[in-house]
Amino acid sequence: MSSKPSPPQSLEKELRRRLHPQVLALREAMHRRLLEMIDLPAIRPEDIQDSRFRTHVGKIVDDLLTEYSDSLPYMTSFQEVKKDFLDETLGLGALEELLADDEISEVMVLDRQTVYVERRGRIEQVPAGFGSDGALRSIIERIIMPLGRRVDESQPLVDARLKDGSRVNVIIPPLALRGPTITIRKFPKKPLSLEKLVDFGAMSEVMMRFMIRCVRARKNIIVSGGTGSGKTTLLNALSQYIDSSERIITIEDSAELQLQQPHVVRLETRPANFEGHGAFTIRDLVKNSLRMRPDRIVVGECRSGEALDMLQAMNTGHDGSLTTLHANSPTEAVNRLETLCLMADVELPMKAIRTQIAGAVHVIVQQSRLGDGSRKVTAISEVAGIDDSGEITVTPLYVFQRLPREVDSGPDAKILGRFRPTGYVPSFINEFYTMGLLTPGEGL
Repeated sequence: MSSKPSPPQSLEKELRRRLHPQVLALREAMHRRLLEMIDLPAIRPEDIQDSRFRTHVGKIVDDLLTEYSDSLPYMTSFQEVKKDFLDETLGLGALEELLADDEISEVMVLDRQTVYVERRGRIEQVPAGFGSDGALRSIIERIIMPLGRRVDESQPLVDARLKDGSRVNVIIPPLALRGPTITIRKFPKKPLSLEKLVDFGAMSEVMMRFMIRCVRARKNIIVSGGTGSGKTTLLNALSQYIDSSERIITIEDSAELQLQQPHVVRLETRPANFEGHGAFTIRDLVKNSLRMRPDRIVVGECRSGEALDMLQAMNTGHDGSLTTLHANSPTEAVNRLETLCLMADVELPMKAIRTQIAGAVHVIVQQSRLGDGSRKVTAISEVAGIDDSGEITVTPLYVFQRLPREVDSGPDAKILGRFRPTGYVPSFINEFYTMGLLTPGEGL
């Protein structure tokens, strides 16, 4: 049995420096002393930006470091500890440089001494940590307090959205056994286009043109995939081809979509208040959106009974709607959609639910995160109706075909393959001709 691979030498060295027991003990002791002098939880964002306040705190830290200088291990400098401590006290600590790095798409704090990031599709540990659980909790408070949220033992789990749109999830003890845990999915400053996704190898140009035609022909599309597979990124890219004259309503748990059209109504769910009242779910918003005269409804993710309301909207004149759901293949997406409809607490027979799905959903786009960290559209399928046995027929139109394993072996190897059409022609191809999206003799 092979042993667990050790981190690269440079990472190991930096981890030893920053997370040396003496350094952590020193930072924890300084944090306690600083709390006696300054009410850190009461520090406002404007105070942190005030140069006089920062200078004042810097002088206090200099004095503390002089007092504790004998506790510094030989490999750590005065300035290094001061920088880390000030970042932790007045900013977001180890998160500061990670959130500023454009190559990092996700930051995952497992505990105060263990931080991972996703960089260019691969997850890796980084030389970052926090002086104590208390310091980490202070940073968590600094993140969520401006958002009007709180986290404590009575409410140990928080989902929130940062000002730049990044999604943050916080979970603390007693639910998190290793200590306070943070997961931040960073918000891209500029949404990716389908053309960019083609450049990145996420799909072929032929697949891109087909999806653009589907959006313009007002086909109802579901983007299916696993967590972190790039569903929202693809949904964003597809939405760019909705006509600017249309009224679009977006519904999300955490607002991530970046639609560029002028007539967009953005709706976001709201959790219950401290008394357990006032929650508004995706389902509530989908129902309400039908009274808002939408041309298209875009739901960030269907994960419960709102799936049935979404299908009914698609079946009653709101063609061209888009949504995502968690599933590992187009066939599984249909099965999951059936399950979600059953969660709507409406006593419908399975035959009726399948009829709704077959009539409402036109195309399922499967988005996958592969073993090498790359994201690809691994299948585009048509929901082609119900067969003689009463099952929904899912017909593949395009697939990603992987090359044999021996061609792309090795721990850092890229997964190789090719995008290819299956030869099936979608049943709605005549609509492409009618709308001028496809000319006679032109291939899909």
